[in-house]
Amino acid sequence: MSNAPSPVGGLPDYSRDGPLMNGDRRVERRRSRGPGDSPMDNLSRLPAAVALDRLPVPTLAMSRDGTILFANTAFAEMVGYERDGLAGSALPEIFDSVPAGAAVLCGVDAVANLVVQLRHREGWTVRARMSNSAMTQPDDPILLVTFENLTERLWVEEHQFG
Repeated sequence: MSNAPSPVGGLPDYSRDGPLMNGDRRVERRRSRGPGDSPMDNLSRLPAAVALDRLPVPTLAMSRDGTILFANTAFAEMVGYERDGLAGSALPEIFDSVPAGAAVLCGVDAVANLVVQLRHREGWTVRARMSNSAMTQPDDPILLVTFENLTERLWVEEHQFG
């Protein structure tokens, strides 16, 4: 990743790997706070990728065709991958199976609010509920979805009465 200014406003490039990297150590660049800065001032300067990565909820930003643009650490841990290794993947590459009926629909909206089966890097299945996109405009080019890991709870329910 380059520390060169991005084409947008001369800011550092946070596009794929989140905060700037310094060797193997992640360095989060912050502007110094002024004595009169409000929490809103601080929030307005926080890059979106940093904010998304701090969420404890597994979260993906993806294009409408299902290409993963960003995966936060919680999502990467849920599926056993390095966070940086997920960007550029197609969502079907990590799906173990698509719920019945959803295969005939196209796009990410087909599986929103359904329990999906994701393929963990070690080969086992992660069962999770995928949210609708948090983006509110129907023409937004980016979808922001979260996942609720149900693997353990569903396994217990299935084996409790078996």
